Amino acid sequence: MEYTTLGRSGLKISSVCLGTMNFGTSDAVADCDETEAARIIDAFLDAGGNVIDTADGYTGGQSESIVGRAVKGRRQSVVLATKAFLPQGPGPNDRGLSRAHLTRALEASLRRLGTDYVDIYQCHQWDDSTPIEETMVTLDGFVRSGKVRYLGCSNFTAAQIVESQWAAQRLGAVPFVSLQSQYSLLARGIEAEVLPTCQRHGLGTLVWSPLGGGVLTGRYRRGAAPGADTRMGRLRASTLPMARAWADGLLNEPNLEVADQVVRIAADLDTTPTAVALAWVRWRPGVTSVIIGPRTLNQFHGNLTGFALDLPAEAVGHLDEISRSAGLMPVNGMDTGR
Repeated sequence: MEYTTLGRSGLKISSVCLGTMNFGTSDAVADCDETEAARIIDAFLDAGGNVIDTADGYTGGQSESIVGRAVKGRRQSVVLATKAFLPQGPGPNDRGLSRAHLTRALEASLRRLGTDYVDIYQCHQWDDSTPIEETMVTLDGFVRSGKVRYLGCSNFTAAQIVESQWAAQRLGAVPFVSLQSQYSLLARGIEAEVLPTCQRHGLGTLVWSPLGGGVLTGRYRRGAAPGADTRMGRLRASTLPMARAWADGLLNEPNLEVADQVVRIAADLDTTPTAVALAWVRWRPGVTSVIIGPRTLNQFHGNLTGFALDLPAEAVGHLDEISRSAGLMPVNGMDTGR
């Protein structure tokens, strides 16, 4: 396992980040029970991984609780990251990045995680209704209290990153050191502005959905409906309109053409499409760590092969070329489909 410094900080994180959105049970997309989740976490830590990412909005808080119980006894060796923004109740102050909501959200996350501090606390989305100064000074207070070590954001645009960092500078507050954003052969929108902005403003990047919601694993074919037991099948069957729309948007002709090419390259290299897709993302300029979201232990081990694969330059060039037109998904994708 390789480690690198996260942004403009001294924190060392592994090149693989374990995403836990699938941990817990729900009627949407997650279906990894606690026993299997604990096995995945143990295998990840045993392999040398150290950063685990969750959020208060994942499976109604189940993900945080599962992670907290699984890392008990190994807490000091884990870089624990969680996020806040998503609704935690029906009230008008039960969501967003206000001081009122963030304060309650952090305390609730700490209880579920069974810890007295979070290594990286992240704003899950931008909040148009809250002044960024209020958000940054609130987060600064969390760091000064010892309840949070480092700050990050997720799904922010380049302009929002700059505005946040400038606000922190004006206030003499702690700035962000990380960004989570969607990035894969099917979603390359962050290359133009977001990644260069992160480099200029001292943010490391943890990229999510590197397998394009599973499309790049080779499980989906033109003219064939996704199986009911697949991620796209579950999304299409979801009660959430956004989930169905996101699945339909991914299963388009250009994306399936890219997926076919990934399958071909994998066959030529005697490896899996998953490994090829992950290897391509891992070595992209500006990427600090790649978030994987396995639902099973077998999927986890399959994912790890991508971080040991060296893609030939010819394969990288071909993937770069064929994905340029397909990989134009907006910066703010759907954070329920990793």
